[in-house]
Amino acid sequence: MNPTSNSIAVFGGGCFWCTEAVFKMLRGVISVEPGYAGGTTENPTYYAVSNGNTGHAEVIKIEFDPSEITYNGLLTVFFGTHDATQVNRQGNDIGTQYRSIILYTDETQKKEAEAFIQELNDSSKEGRPIATDTVPLTKFYPAEKEHLDYYARNKNQGYCQVIIEPKLQKVQEKFAELLKTQSTSS
Repeated sequence: MNPTSNSIAVFGGGCFWCTEAVFKMLRGVISVEPGYAGGTTENPTYYAVSNGNTGHAEVIKIEFDPSEITYNGLLTVFFGTHDATQVNRQGNDIGTQYRSIILYTDETQKKEAEAFIQELNDSSKEGRPIATDTVPLTKFYPAEKEHLDYYARNKNQGYCQVIIEPKLQKVQEKFAELLKTQSTSS
């Protein structure tokens, strides 16, 4: 893989412990880093973001090889693994920091994300519109070290077993063709 040909995607779909674990499973994903974006406070901390006063969402920055997985493929998994119709929450995780958000890095990503959302809205059977914010990425702030690989390091923790495990099982069922093989997983 040529690092200069890799691309970046930034998504927020609830708790970043969940989204990090999901996207680490995908073929073509080089790295996943939890962090904060979409707000105005410089150098936010987990505590400050959790209070909901920074404007930032919990997000993940995905480095991916577009020859192995497309941005559209990442969008498919993103929308397939969280409820993008919920406003400022995902399940019991409530607050603006858990909002559904796409932070695009260029006009191509913006157009793809907007077209994907339009298609979801047009095909919705429930009539609930997609609430995902689509905004330019201005700055990504990496999360504190204790949030990196949270699921991998805390599989026996209650939140991981009750919230993350079922989500990962859903990914294995719905997106089997996009998963890394055992020999290529990191």
